[in-house]
Amino acid sequence: MYFLSLVINAPARITGGPVDYVNPLVGTLSSFELSTGNLYPDISLPWGMNSWSPQTGKNGDGWMYTYTTHKLRGLKQTHQPSPWINDYGAFSLMPTADRPQADEEKRASWFSHFGEEARPYYYKVYLADYNATAELTPTMRCALFRFTYQKGREAYLTVDAYDKGSYIKIIPEERKIVGYSSRNSGGVPKNFRNYFVMQFDRPFTYLAAADGTALEDNKTSVEGNHALAVVGFGQTGGAVTVRVGSSFISAEQAEVNLSRELGSRTFDDVMQAGADEWNRWLGRIEVDNNHLDHTRTFYSCLYRALLFPRSFFEEDAQGHLVHYSPFKGTVEQGRLYTDFGVWDVFRALFPLLHLVYPEMGAQVQEGFANMYRESGFLPEWASPGHRNCMVGNNSASVVADAYLAGLRGYDANLLWEAVIHGANAVHPQVKSTGRLGFDHYNRLGYVPCDAGINESAARTLEYAYDDWCIYQFGRALGRSESELAPYRQHAMNYRHLFDRETGLMRGRRQDGSFQTPYNPLKWGDVFTEGNGWHYSWSVFHDPEGLIRLMGGRDVFNRMLDSLFVQSPDFDESYYRAVIHEIREMQVMNFGQYAHGNQPAQHIIYLYNWSGQPWKTQYWVREVMDRLYRATPDGYCGDEDNGQTSAWYVFSALGFYPVCPASGEYALGAPYFDNVRIHLPGGKHVNIEAKGQSGRYRYVNSIKLNGKNYDKNYIRRSDLQHGLNLRFDMSDQPNIRRGTAPKSAPYSFSNAD
Repeated sequence: MYFLSLVINAPARITGGPVDYVNPLVGTLSSFELSTGNLYPDISLPWGMNSWSPQTGKNGDGWMYTYTTHKLRGLKQTHQPSPWINDYGAFSLMPTADRPQADEEKRASWFSHFGEEARPYYYKVYLADYNATAELTPTMRCALFRFTYQKGREAYLTVDAYDKGSYIKIIPEERKIVGYSSRNSGGVPKNFRNYFVMQFDRPFTYLAAADGTALEDNKTSVEGNHALAVVGFGQTGGAVTVRVGSSFISAEQAEVNLSRELGSRTFDDVMQAGADEWNRWLGRIEVDNNHLDHTRTFYSCLYRALLFPRSFFEEDAQGHLVHYSPFKGTVEQGRLYTDFGVWDVFRALFPLLHLVYPEMGAQVQEGFANMYRESGFLPEWASPGHRNCMVGNNSASVVADAYLAGLRGYDANLLWEAVIHGANAVHPQVKSTGRLGFDHYNRLGYVPCDAGINESAARTLEYAYDDWCIYQFGRALGRSESELAPYRQHAMNYRHLFDRETGLMRGRRQDGSFQTPYNPLKWGDVFTEGNGWHYSWSVFHDPEGLIRLMGGRDVFNRMLDSLFVQSPDFDESYYRAVIHEIREMQVMNFGQYAHGNQPAQHIIYLYNWSGQPWKTQYWVREVMDRLYRATPDGYCGDEDNGQTSAWYVFSALGFYPVCPASGEYALGAPYFDNVRIHLPGGKHVNIEAKGQSGRYRYVNSIKLNGKNYDKNYIRRSDLQHGLNLRFDMSDQPNIRRGTAPKSAPYSFSNAD
């Protein structure tokens, strides 16, 4: 395949690979009220320990970069997975001129997107107030900066270690600054610190430090609430290079990281290595570039899908992999990954890793095992330790899907112990970890809505799916049927919430009666960031069972059809405000379908179970055409750690994991004429859909390895062995293909 090299505003070297299509500014035109991704330009390597971002927002603002802001405050090391979770261990660098500037408002400079270049491996910005240029290029745990100043103006650099506990020391004889930032938003022990070291190629002509903004000239160290330092380089102008390394373990380990990852390499060498690394991983999937905008959107989404989970481990001086434990506050052996909400990413991001990047998926499972060893629980929301956010016990899905995908090289039996424990316990401090309400659930078959536990129906539906995952994982491990029986039984607990009167899922009280009054348009309450119309389809593992509950295929299809044509009305009374997820549903013109939030993202694919797969083909194309683009407003809601991007990536390939751990993907229709997936072990998946377009969106027929194929799913095992899949596309739906019950994907009700 030929990759087009983009030459407009290109950095020093052109890569000629898929990374050239990526726009890191996608999703940055967001606000508290309306999200178009809620993203920042993430300049890093795939799964890097650190990210770097230009900073337009105030220190501590979760919206650290917004596209419509005109002033830049610094270049920030960040670990933020979401503005709602916020950041930890952040610090920033900001070049200034004429006078030393400590205050973040006063040092901010006007900039324009016309003077900005953003690529995953490189960032450059022109700072107009100082006639200076700032550039950076990252490694996994370090970054190389190049600041170019105007001759004749005093050149300065501000290093801001943020508030809530920080330290900076200037070592002029070594042209070095060291320090740490302990600012965080939770999920860490008291001894948490992010240590940093900065090595300069120029001597300092000026130095000052402050706890706050009151600089003291010639002060070389400060430790307090808000450590900040300024160094100067005189009026000679030209480029100043700064090598920056960091560590969550120690100052000494930061030096080790700096030496190992940067050493004496030049800026261009590091930049080229970063481009090569991105091309290595993005190149696992090749798509044709007949439609340049679609290609840009695809690789911009794939780039986002390769940022999380974040690596949270380092290589010590002896070459051992070690990590700071955000649970114990000690240095432990092995890998750890963090910064992801499992409630979001179990749906598509982890299945994407397990299929296309299985070596990374296996390493993450090793990290899961270490999390359990160190904290007693698997993660549900990690940043960097357990965070109290969202619902469900969906780590069971991630663990099961990985093992059933054939990933090995980690302690699967320990993870079995972990999922069993998590299904029958709740973290003593972090109530979203484990299963809140597990005792009610195990006794009644559901979490009651009158037991003081919020979002009870959402928990019940997700626990039922998680129990199915545990059952499948246990079967694969060879556990006994008697041990597995409770999870097999509980996998059907979703039926307890089905209300035949409304045909939807509904909260239930401890005495067995349904919650009244019931408004299926009410967001929150017994549901999580959604309403009854969204959550009633959350039976990932048993759509056939849901079809039977609703009264058969005809009723099911009518209910599903109505989702997209209803008025986007809502009841926000539970939240006492219109949260951004509600507003995003309202303005997207998809009726009650809320693609901007995760609970609804699989719904479009359910027509594959109800004998009308052409409707899946229609709606998938509508969503991809209307709700995704490679622009700053390129998402229709929070991107959420790669999940919404992974939906697009899978859907562009022509299939989607409605039920992770089932080993099957529901079919849609490819978004490109040709796709080639390069799997480890030399296997290749070739997908052809000649002539596909907005008009030719329907699948007339499919051939698998040259033979007619009438199923509405593709098996993971077939993909892993390599295959050729050819779609014959049409401008009219084929209402005969895929209609038979035997064409439907997996459902637990039909399982042996």
